[in-house]
Formats: sequence, structure tokens, C-alpha cells
Amino acid sequence: MSPASTPSARPPVRRRRFGWPQRVFSQVLLMQLAVATGVTVLATGLFLAPLSAQLDDQAMRRALAIAHTTGSPRVAADLVSTPPSAQGPVQAEAERIRHTTGAEYVVVMDTRGVRWSHTDPAQIGRVVSTDPSDALAGREVMEIDSGTLGRSARGKVPLRDGSGAIVGAVSVGIEYDSVRDRLVAAIPGLLRYAGGALAAGALAAYLISRRLQRQTHDLAFSDISALLAEREAMLHGIREGVVALDRTGRIRLMNDEAQRLLGLGPDATGRPLDEVLGTGRTADVLAGRATGEDLVTVRGNRVLIANRMPTDDGGAVATLRDRTELERLGRELDSTRGLIDALRAQDHEHANRLHTLLGLLELEMYEEAAEFVTEVVGVHRATAEQVTEKVRDPLLAALLVGKATVAAERGVSLRIAPGSLLPDRLVDPRELVTVVGNLVDNALDAASGTAPARVEVALRTEGRTVVLRVADSGPGVPEARRELIFTEGWTTKEPPAHGKRGLGLALVRRLAERRGGSARVGTSADGGAEFTVVLPEALSEPLREAEGELAPVSPEVDR
Repeated sequence: MSPASTPSARPPVRRRRFGWPQRVFSQVLLMQLAVATGVTVLATGLFLAPLSAQLDDQAMRRALAIAHTTGSPRVAADLVSTPPSAQGPVQAEAERIRHTTGAEYVVVMDTRGVRWSHTDPAQIGRVVSTDPSDALAGREVMEIDSGTLGRSARGKVPLRDGSGAIVGAVSVGIEYDSVRDRLVAAIPGLLRYAGGALAAGALAAYLISRRLQRQTHDLAFSDISALLAEREAMLHGIREGVVALDRTGRIRLMNDEAQRLLGLGPDATGRPLDEVLGTGRTADVLAGRATGEDLVTVRGNRVLIANRMPTDDGGAVATLRDRTELERLGRELDSTRGLIDALRAQDHEHANRLHTLLGLLELEMYEEAAEFVTEVVGVHRATAEQVTEKVRDPLLAALLVGKATVAAERGVSLRIAPGSLLPDRLVDPRELVTVVGNLVDNALDAASGTAPARVEVALRTEGRTVVLRVADSGPGVPEARRELIFTEGWTTKEPPAHGKRGLGLALVRRLAERRGGSARVGTSADGGAEFTVVLPEALSEPLREAEGELAPVSPEVDR
């Protein structure tokens, strides 16, 4: 194949396809222009239609008025007393009136319909071309009709003599072309007004469309639809809670995860945030009254991390992350580290005791060695027995034994208050473990470094209600801060490696209030802080104390 016959390598030219535009701006502009044009055309047509009928009516009424003017008794007398003639008085009066009023014709006829006047003198003495019976019968007539002079607007009245008898009729015609000319003459002005209105409508449509273009970022309807579909899929697919608020603080949007974390239903959408969540830190964080990044809040028994981003329209979008499990694991890690430190210290102490015991045995001081072993074992056994004697729930007893070991290594005396009794009938032991663990940890931190360093735990029951009291010998809590310390995120300690502080006391109060109880702080006998927590319905059944033992209260006693 020769080079001349080689096909061209140029890409094919794509023909531009004309059709309905895709951009929202263009579509709205075209639709508004079409509406404005249609309304203008319709209004113009609706105005012209009655205008034509109005001009016809005006012409007929004018003809009728001229006929009334012509039908005077003098003309009636001339009609009766003179023959029809082009030089007669009737013709002269009719022509005078015709020239004065600008009518097309003024015809006076007798009762037989014979003309006594006409614009064409040759027609005088002849019978009229249209039926005069209505006028001769005494009725006035207005009509658009055609005669010897063409189409005209006509008015006919009876002609009466001085006694009121009908001696003839008067017919006056207004040239219909003049009526049409008036209508046609009105159209240009009307079209100018219509054009001005259309131009103003087009300008308004353009301005509205331009604003819509800015607000929609010049997207097509298909793009907006795709974005909405993608947004719905993203909002309901991500594992973070998303809450969108408008400028008035109403919930505009909330995905499934946000409903789960906040404990709300779909009916919360559209309602004010404070009405749905109530007063508290969660509502303050989402509403923007509490500022900052990664703000900690507690909703129910969940620990949440919230971030809030304002939007251009005055609203905001808040995201929520669930840190409940991470916070629990972090607290367990802190406890584990404390136990490890305690075990490490005990390891050194145990080694020292073994060395002491070995020395006593090598020195053949057997009695002293036996007394030393008995004393060491007795201290640990006494602590465990003291706890288990007064706290029968195994989880809570194990917690207090472990805390006692940690307290001893930190130089703090942890003891169970006299009179404390807690049976093994807790409805939710883990809930009480959380409360006791948080309060004892805070008490140990507060009492460390004081002299004497003491922490006292008291547990008692009132029916099915458990009352917990934890007192320490620390610096105490100033009265002005006794409510503030229960706020999520408030703390005086350095944050741990796993996250944030300021959640323990908030969780304690939430757990108590969820059961209808309370959590408050006061001053202990040692001058430190004393926390009192009341947990109603914490026991599965009420108990009574009898001879140092715990036994269930019989139904007879309840009654």
C-alpha cells in the first residue's frame, strides 16, 4: 500500500451533541426562562382577548348613543312631513351628525324600512339591507353586523314623534376597521410592557440561577444524586457516630452509630439537641459550649470521644468515637501495672525473708525460725480473712485484697470499717467492682505521702440498697469543687499513657444515678475526702443480721 493510501492517524472528530444541559445552573435558568416566557405570553393573550371584546362593546355603545342623539322629535316630524330625498331635512341632519361624530353612517328609516338618509344618496328611498324589526318594535339593538357599507358596529333605536308613537328607526354604524385599528395600535405598547416584564423575569432568573450555581458548586443533578447516595452509604457504613446540627441547634442528621452511642432513636432528628440529650457535658460538647479537640464525655455507661466542626451555614458536624472498651482496658492495664509493682516489691521482701529464715536455720535457731514464719504468714492471712469475713462477694473481696496489697507497698493502710457487711447476693457485682475500684484508686492516690496514710472502706446494706463509703487521709476536696470533680474530663492528675483521665468519678455518678441512687463527696474524720455512693436495688433480696451471720429476711418479717 502506498503512503498516499495510508489511512489518517488523526482521531475521529466527535460530534457535539445538543440536548438538555446537565448543570443545575443551566437547567434551572432554562426552566425559569420558559416559565417566565409562558407566563408573559399567557398574560398578554388573556389581556388581549377581553380588550378586543371591550373595544367592540365600546364601539356599539357609541353607535347607540349617536342613534339616540339623532332620534329627536324634530327628525321624527321631518320624517313624517317630507318625502325621502337627498336634499331633504332628514338627510341634512343625519349627515351633520355623521360628520360631527365620525360615524360611518347614520340611517333614518320609516316603519317600512325605507331609508330617509344614507351616506350614499342613491340608497335613499330604498329598503335597508338588515332587518329593522327589533328597533321598529321599540327595542334598542347593539350588534356587529355587515351591510351595504361592510362590517360595522351598529346601534339601532326606535324613532318616536312628539306623542311617543314609533314613526321609524335610526341605525348608526361605526366602521369596524377603526375598532380593529385601535386594537392593533394597543398591541405594540402591550408588547413593550410584556417585553419589559419578560426581561425583568429573565434577569431575576439569571441572578437566582447564579446563586444556585454557587451554592451547588456548579454540579449536575446526577452528581448531586450520586453525592447523596454516597453520603448515605458512608454515614451508615462508618463505625463513627456522626451528628449534624443546624444553626439553631436542631439535629439535622444522625447516622446509625450515633443513635447507638447516644441511646437515641430516629425520632430525634429535627428536634433540639438540648431537648433530646438533656443537660450535661455531652450536650455541651455537641452544641459547642465546651471547646477543644478529642473531648471526653460519658453517655450512659459509654465513654465517648467527640470532635466538632462548624459548617458555613452556621451549623456544625460532630463525630463520636466509642472509647468504652479502650478505657476499660486502660484501667485494667493501670491495675495490672500496680499489681506488678506490688509483686516486684513482694519478691524483694520475700527474698529478704527467705534469707532471714535461712540464717536462722543455719544458726540452729529453730524456735525463732518457726515464730518468724508464723508471724509472716499470719499477717497476710489476717488481711484476707478480715476482707472475706465482711465482704462475701468473691469478686469484690478479691479486689479489696489486691488493693490492700498495693496500698501496703505504697505505705498506705487500707482497712475495712467496723460494722461493714456485704452478702453474696449482688445483682451486678461488676458494677460495684467498678465503683469501689475507682474510689479506692483515687483514695490511695490522695493518701499517699500523708502521715498517717489511711484509707477506710465501709460497706453496708439497707434492705436491697447498698451504701458504700470510702474515706482517705489526703488533702480533701474543697467545697467549691465538690460537684466539678464529677464532670467528665476534669482531673488534677497527669494523663496516663493509654489515654485521658477524669472519667472514673463521672462513671461512678452515672452508675449510681442510673439505678436511682447518688454519689457525693464530703470531709472524712481525718480531714481528707469521704465519698458516699448509694446504689438502690443492688441486692437480689433484702437481708438481716442474726448472731453475726447473714441470713435472708423471711416473708413474715417483711410483712
